[in-house]
Amino acid sequence: MQPPRAEDFGLPMPQTNRRGFRRWLPGLALIQTYKLSWFYHDFFAGLVLSTMLVPVGIAYAVASGLPGIYGLYATIVPLLVYALLGPSRILVLGPDSSLTAIVLAVVLVSSEGDPLKAVTLASMMAIVAGLLCLLAGIARLGFITELLSKPIRYGYMNGIAITVMISQLPKFFGLPASTDSPINSLFTTVLGIFKLQANWMTLTIGITTIVIILLLKPFKRVPGLLIAVLIVSGIVGYFDLSSTHHVLTLGAVPQGLPHFSIPWIEARDVIPVLMGGFAIALVSFADTSILSRSYAARHGGYADQNQEMIALGAANLVTGFFQGFAVSSSSSRTPIAQVAGAMTQVTGLIGAIVVSLFLIIAPDSLKYLPDSALAAVVLTAAWSLFEISDLKRIYRIQRWEFWLSMFCFASVVTLGVIAGITLAIVVAIIEFLWESWRPHSAILGRVDGLKGYHDITRHAGAKQIPGLLLFRWDAPLFFANAELFQQRLLAAVAKSQAPIKWVVVAAEPVTNLDITASDAVAELIKILKQSNIKLNFSEMKDPVKDKLKRFELFDEIGNDAFFPTVGAAVKKFIEMHSVQWKDWEDR
Repeated sequence: MQPPRAEDFGLPMPQTNRRGFRRWLPGLALIQTYKLSWFYHDFFAGLVLSTMLVPVGIAYAVASGLPGIYGLYATIVPLLVYALLGPSRILVLGPDSSLTAIVLAVVLVSSEGDPLKAVTLASMMAIVAGLLCLLAGIARLGFITELLSKPIRYGYMNGIAITVMISQLPKFFGLPASTDSPINSLFTTVLGIFKLQANWMTLTIGITTIVIILLLKPFKRVPGLLIAVLIVSGIVGYFDLSSTHHVLTLGAVPQGLPHFSIPWIEARDVIPVLMGGFAIALVSFADTSILSRSYAARHGGYADQNQEMIALGAANLVTGFFQGFAVSSSSSRTPIAQVAGAMTQVTGLIGAIVVSLFLIIAPDSLKYLPDSALAAVVLTAAWSLFEISDLKRIYRIQRWEFWLSMFCFASVVTLGVIAGITLAIVVAIIEFLWESWRPHSAILGRVDGLKGYHDITRHAGAKQIPGLLLFRWDAPLFFANAELFQQRLLAAVAKSQAPIKWVVVAAEPVTNLDITASDAVAELIKILKQSNIKLNFSEMKDPVKDKLKRFELFDEIGNDAFFPTVGAAVKKFIEMHSVQWKDWEDR
């Protein structure tokens, strides 16, 4: 059976075109069109998905510096919320490896070793991230993650991956956990290994877990993670390795479901929690946005980024109030749901119900689960975060963007996740401004055999019309580049071999204009007038003309100085000044 397309649910259109509850509650819209024939597929996929949800949820909680049970709380709640609010058909939300380093960075420093305080801090970060995503979605700011270019995104994700892996090495080798920076933690771990302080039985169990996971990975419908942790848990329990070889295990898991709780934090923790929440909001939505777009493109649906942000925000907000921590979309569990035959978000509901039943009926079944096995689960997940192949391509075609990615990677690893991501955002904004601050510009000429007017530096045979300067500015005009625009245009006038009578700015690339740029243009008009040169514009867009009128500059330039095309401006100049010019098309 073919999976349902987005239009089957009435969800392919932008949210502004939907009416009533369909706009904000896609899950209720799904109920109206849900077919019973889909339920078998959703039910089976939900059972398969749940086999991965339990070990992964526990592993990511432990990796975040929290007791394992809270990973299951953070698994149940977001699946329920996203089923109601999420626009994607099968996207799976929950704890994710890309967020563990951010949560851990705050928890390690601020919790002072108190597990309950660690949970409080993590829950409040989820609430902060949820509010930010929710407000941004309502304000239709789903585009903001586009500030992070692909190289920068690769840089911080690679940095997060290595940070997560370093944080798990002490558990993997049976060494004491470190609260230092990633570099210091790695040094301490390596030193402990060389001093033969590692627990080699713990390491053997961790390696065994990774081997089983990798061996079963090609079999998509086989719950490799669950099988791996059950095997090693059985070995630890049967041989009582926790007593005989000091192998640390998860221990007893509390019975019961999460309850509503307000995570009150101390005043001194406000700044770290706000910074962590902001970083989580940015990373989680970037991940969710990319994943939802890819699945929408694959199935022919519409990726509503603003509704996606609302759903993600609500999931984090509610999870934070029910003893959970920050969640994101999962690039590992979502494919599992798809391969298992998921049709709709009912798959997530089934998964949440199964995990809830586990907490009620059999919470002690994983008490022999070794910490090194959990570390192995996180290590294999973190490894999948690395992006290397596309970075090779970027290095080959755009060297400076590759080094920009490396800079962001180094920032995350050396300065910490939150500081590194903050720096990545700053670099992304600087990168954007730099491209617009120093844009390309060109003097245009006529080339025999080519229609239109072209950059004379790229065409040796280009000819200029005597007395006419055609100047193209390839960017919006705004405060950062207005003076440069003026300087380059006047420099072009000064370098002209023939006296200039007209300047025509080919303004099609100019998509915007601010007051600073408007004043710069007004000053330019005065400077050119002193040399009896008229400033004209061609191909200027109407919205930019409207701004010139609002800035009271349009009349100063004159309506006759605006032309629909460069060719029309050239024709008018030749007619007015009786220039001796024979165009190749007229020969």
